[in-house]
Amino acid sequence: MADEKKLTFEEAMDQLEVIVEKLEEGDVPLEEAINIYKKGMELSKLCHDKLKNVESQLTEILTEDGRKENFAIPEEE
Repeated sequence: MADEKKLTFEEAMDQLEVIVEKLEEGDVPLEEAINIYKKGMELSKLCHDKLKNVESQLTEILTEDGRKENFAIPEEE
């Protein structure tokens, strides 16, 4: 799992696509399917964590005097 932390978001998504395709084919033995599913869940979590990290970086803005402030765009109703 240490190697997964080094994956880029795009690499992890590519691996997830391959996993989904394998599982959708349905030709995978049960034990292998379970292992593939677990790997997919780990990759999914990795992608989610990377997105949350980027989101938190994007929601902070620097003010003119160099302070960080949270930035939010009001959602349309």
